[in-house]
Amino acid sequence: SVSDNGPGISQEIADRLFEPFATTKVTGIGMGLAMSRAIVEACEGKLWVESRSPSGAVFHLTLPPADQETDTQNDTR
Repeated sequence: SVSDNGPGISQEIADRLFEPFATTKVTGIGMGLAMSRAIVEACEGKLWVESRSPSGAVFHLTLPPADQETDTQNDTR
């Protein structure tokens, strides 16, 4: 988890924050969080955000444990 103490994220923005082209920045293109979530979900993980009271936001990331059998097969030593 990563948190900040900025202005927070309104529920309206939080609901669409991970959609492609959704941005709160004047010069942003809104692809960073959409791509991040797609990569995390492709790895069977989760990425989400929560607003923190009275200010700020917390981004959470979880990933499943690595498959040891797969890791051993990919070992090139």
